[in-house]
Amino acid sequence: MADTKTTKARLERRRRRVRAKVHGTAERPRLCVTRSNQHVYAQLVDDDNGVTLLSASSIDSGVKGELEKGSDVEAARAVGKVLGERAKEAGFESVVFDRAGRLYHGRVQAIAEGARKAGLEF
Repeated sequence: MADTKTTKARLERRRRRVRAKVHGTAERPRLCVTRSNQHVYAQLVDDDNGVTLLSASSIDSGVKGELEKGSDVEAARAVGKVLGERAKEAGFESVVFDRAGRLYHGRVQAIAEGARKAGLEF
């Protein structure tokens, strides 16, 4: 039980540390990554106005049909690619990557790679 509390506390400390350095604007929004045991989510956020500009997840109908699971690396790569394509259509060229305190590997890295392949720079 104590390990759970310390694990959550460490994650929250990392999340706050990353968010102190990463800030999204209307021209260069923040790409925020969230992952759960069953799905992955990504969204572009304008922190100046406090609004979500775009989002994509493994629950979306365009992504869900081509995936076997919603939580693996392939799903994360597909979500990143869809978000990158939507961002390019909306006119965003570059973003700031927010890994939300998570380590940059696995599903978090796959979302970033998918967005880069779609043409986003960060």
